[in-house]
Amino acid sequence: MLFNSFEFLLFFPIVTILFFLLPHKFRWILLLAASCYFYMAFVPIYILILFFTIIIDYFAGILIENSDEKHRRNFLILSIVANVSVLVFFKYYNFFLENINTILSWNHSTTIIPYLKIILPIGLSFHTFQAMSYTIEVYRGNQKAERHFGIYSLYVMFYPQLVAGPIERPQNILHQFHEEKRFSYSNLMSGIKLMAWGLFKKAVIADRLAVITDPIFNNPHSYSSLSLGIGVFFFAWQIYCDFSGYSDIAIGSARILGIKLMINFDRPFASKNVTEFWRRWHISLTTWFYDYVFNPLIYNLRKYGKISIAIGLFITFFLSGFWHGAGWKFVIAGILNAMALIFEYFTKDFRSKLFGFLPKTIKSFMSKFFTLSFVSFTWIFFRANNIKDAFYITNKIGGIFSEIINSIHNRKLLKVYFKDLHFGFIVPALLLIILLEFIQFYQGRKNIIDIINKQPLVVRWLIYILFFFLLFLAGEFGKKEFIYFQF
Repeated sequence: MLFNSFEFLLFFPIVTILFFLLPHKFRWILLLAASCYFYMAFVPIYILILFFTIIIDYFAGILIENSDEKHRRNFLILSIVANVSVLVFFKYYNFFLENINTILSWNHSTTIIPYLKIILPIGLSFHTFQAMSYTIEVYRGNQKAERHFGIYSLYVMFYPQLVAGPIERPQNILHQFHEEKRFSYSNLMSGIKLMAWGLFKKAVIADRLAVITDPIFNNPHSYSSLSLGIGVFFFAWQIYCDFSGYSDIAIGSARILGIKLMINFDRPFASKNVTEFWRRWHISLTTWFYDYVFNPLIYNLRKYGKISIAIGLFITFFLSGFWHGAGWKFVIAGILNAMALIFEYFTKDFRSKLFGFLPKTIKSFMSKFFTLSFVSFTWIFFRANNIKDAFYITNKIGGIFSEIINSIHNRKLLKVYFKDLHFGFIVPALLLIILLEFIQFYQGRKNIIDIINKQPLVVRWLIYILFFFLLFLAGEFGKKEFIYFQF
């Protein structure tokens, strides 16, 4: 079921009303049943995969807690292997076969290993990582094993975050399912406002930008360097609005139920370097890799000093890229980010001295601009249909400046800029991006919701009516899945 569908518009209020009408002891049953229904709206049979991993991890958690050190470690390994095996089979099996068959063809072998006709279960990577967090935290002693099988199942399957996160830790959310939640008007209003804002980002901004970016990335050979550059630039905001919009709806819907989920985005395009960007972007995944991959790596490699940081960053972002998809283009995107982070780590003092003479405002603007440019560049490999298209786009946009110079010389600047793009799409897209950044910039200084709440009743409702009018007038509903559903 899609958050941006009319089905969800019926599903959510029904579940929420029943939640607060039912006695506390029955609410977990309602939420678990609703989560199963929500997930089965995609491909029903794949809920069996969730049940398989839930059963293994539920018993693994209890066995880890009750066993001695040697057996605890074995049960943890068993749990991780089970989860990773499911993920590898459904997400990477055909990818590995493709590479094996390619190697065999290089050796002139006539043997071709047949592919399997399997579809990647929606959100598999997300709930797999959340399940792994549970057994790891139980092993570390940060979380007691959950004895209530239904509550543990709900931890993995809670419908707002089931498909695309945020990826929660057990100590942050498990206890909340045990607590009795009372209806709160303030939670209701703040949750609805956050959901509406997330839906606006998805349906109005992201899906409108997709009208421009999808044709460009699906057929890059038909577009000029400048048009490809525009497509790359717009995709940065498309994926941000798409993914952060989902997170806002997830956090808002959970908040109405009285359940607090972690913040997943924090104005990432205000970042002054790539390191800061990854502290602000997809925070739940970044911290997951930091806690369970990067930290253990540098701890075991600590004798190598600063080199351990470089090794840790490279391996972490290599795996992060691979997590995003079964393709070398995702790995390349991860490696590019790793190299940028390593560069920033080793040149921090040098860069500070080199650019220290610049005024603070200019240095801040340049830092943000170069960070956004680099991140947008890496997303070419994320969005392109294949590596060949990705390298074509990167090579082609390298000629933007020469194209601008030639167009100025020939007095055909506007014609070159928009010769293969619809001008009527470009201007509204830019205005939406400017509106988004203005709101987020202002929100960083003053809470807009608090300002609206202080207005007279008539003014408040006028703002709400205008917002929802714009949302439903300009939004695309029930047509496009969220980008991160494919992971």
